[in-house]
Amino acid sequence: MSDHIYKKIEIVGSSPDSIEKAIENALAKASESIRNMRWFEVTETRGHIENQKVAHYQVTLKIGFTID
Repeated sequence: MSDHIYKKIEIVGSSPDSIEKAIENALAKASESIRNMRWFEVTETRGHIENQKVAHYQVTLKIGFTID
């Protein structure tokens, strides 16, 4: 088994629909420029309120990926 070396970045995803969709949006966008993504960690969850209702969910993710 070979050793794995990881790099970790932090990004924020958002969605008007749900926390899960905010995560999916963030991972989909990150995958456009980051290869070998292996794991993510949600470090913060928050939302934007308009007219006393949730307008957007926001999640901060740490994404780990192997480096070449």
